[in-house]
Amino acid sequence: MMVRNWIAACALGVLTVAPAASAQTHSAAKVDDSAIKSRVEAKLKSADSLKNDHIVVSVDNGVVTLSGTVHSEAQSLRARELAKVEGVTNVENKLDVDSASADAAKGTATKTKDATVKGAEKTKDATVKGAEKTKDATVKGAEKTKDATVHGAEKTKGTAGTAGSKTKDVASDTGEAINDAWITTKINTEFVNEDTLKGSDINVDTNNHVVTLKGTVATPAGKARAEEIAKTTKGVVRVINTLTVGPKK
Repeated sequence: MMVRNWIAACALGVLTVAPAASAQTHSAAKVDDSAIKSRVEAKLKSADSLKNDHIVVSVDNGVVTLSGTVHSEAQSLRARELAKVEGVTNVENKLDVDSASADAAKGTATKTKDATVKGAEKTKDATVKGAEKTKDATVKGAEKTKDATVHGAEKTKGTAGTAGSKTKDVASDTGEAINDAWITTKINTEFVNEDTLKGSDINVDTNNHVVTLKGTVATPAGKARAEEIAKTTKGVVRVINTLTVGPKK
């Protein structure tokens, strides 16, 4: 009888000690909520993709709650994954995804702007090419007309046999002699009245009826227009165009 009582007492002692030991082990394995919070906040701050987001971390009995705002769904998922540190039993993701519509609108606006710019550039290129073709046709026509006029004048001059016909100077419409000085003055006067040459700095030099254009013009169209005016001036036999496109010096 005494033996049985002793065995029963030992069994009761074991049952009493075992739960206590189990509870102590569980208490040692549990991580403090404040420690969990510190770990989660540290991981979120170290993530480059989340540095510009406002995320609030709270922990209750191992359950992490994330609140605040992020800029994309991908960032929300990333924050949830980073919150799963040691000791966390569950993560409640209450993050709001902000400015998603703003990002979409921004992307649409950028695409619209790019399309508008490309369309304007194409229109500009087409206009410039059309103007250049028209200019080339005009210049070639003027050159042919000038060549025919010069050849006709040379033939007439050759048959006249006078001293005046042997020179390159011929009478202008006003009775003035068309010499190098007259040509230079005439071209400079035409340049002043030409809109495409506003803001240009052009030097006209005439030698033996050959005109040389030096200096700068604001646009390629201005350069071509200056050459056209010089070529179509009476008495000019050739034009050397050394103009450069750039700001006035």
